[in-house]
Amino acid sequence: MSDHPHDREATAALAALRAALAAHGITLPSLHLHLLSYAGRYDSPPLISLGNYNAATAQRLAAALAKP
Repeated sequence: MSDHPHDREATAALAALRAALAAHGITLPSLHLHLLSYAGRYDSPPLISLGNYNAATAQRLAAALAKP
């Protein structure tokens, strides 16, 4: 773990998002903390980058988000 002031918040959010996506059978290989925002010292948590994924994954993601 780093000394970034929002490290735990950001890594917990990232883990929660990975778990929620996995529950729908979705894996985003590029899902990670955005390194430039993580390297800075801001008053807010680092950004989370969804990365790149193919059209099939985009369709599964859209379907999962559309569910009530």
